[in-house]
Amino acid sequence: MYVIELLKTVLLGIVEGITEWLPISSTGHMILLDEFIKLNVSDAFKEMFMVVIQLGAILAVVVLYFHKLNPFSSKKSAVQKKETWSLWVKVLVASVPAGIIGLLFDDTLDSIFYNYQTVSVTLILYGILFIVVEYYNRNRRPAIRTLNTLSYKTVLWIGVFQMLALIPGTSRSGATIIGAMLLGTSRAVAAEFTFFLAIPAMLGASLLKIVKFFLETGFGMTGGEIGILLLGMAVAFIVSILAIKFLMRYIKKNDFKVFGWYRIVLGILVLLYFLIAG
Repeated sequence: MYVIELLKTVLLGIVEGITEWLPISSTGHMILLDEFIKLNVSDAFKEMFMVVIQLGAILAVVVLYFHKLNPFSSKKSAVQKKETWSLWVKVLVASVPAGIIGLLFDDTLDSIFYNYQTVSVTLILYGILFIVVEYYNRNRRPAIRTLNTLSYKTVLWIGVFQMLALIPGTSRSGATIIGAMLLGTSRAVAAEFTFFLAIPAMLGASLLKIVKFFLETGFGMTGGEIGILLLGMAVAFIVSILAIKFLMRYIKKNDFKVFGWYRIVLGILVLLYFLIAG
């Protein structure tokens, strides 16, 4: 029986690793997948697992972009180290809006929006937005083509867009990429800054869920649950590395419209499935 739970965990890790970075909503996919392959664990552990599994995805960003994110690298000049520190400050500034709202209203947002109806609507809505934004930018040259030229005003607005991802199905990467492109960034800058913005966002969300879980359960987690959590994070890490590399190669020659159409089709299918099944 435990082997079946491990296989379910591997599948969840694969889905997390792919959907966390592609702008198609990891939370939405995890909610939907859970409808079909329910982990045989407590509700409290499952709620925590669905968020903390993202730590594996974060580690993939740290590994792939370690040099770019490391302000202490001996291979960087003084100017490059200063630019790296500036990048981290911008990431933290952009993290403030979603951090405040998430901390204050995490449970409220989950109770209201954590359902298939919300996921379906947001999948379709942001799918349409991706297509619209790509057509809007079709003949426009991005004003911001490097991370260093991102202003603090711009990153703060990107952080405002990230708040939208507190609603399941929106996609954190989708919201921030759409926002960044509307603010004049190139696809590559929008994607990379989204990756870096994920580090404090996911760390904060994971810490919040872990603390909540331990307070509710009296610091109780079985050996089996620890194994499931570590396995899910490990699979998410490996798959995330592949997904990030794929996305950065893809956007060099392609736009995001295909992800928009995917979201629309999936949202419609999910809505129809649950309406028929219900």
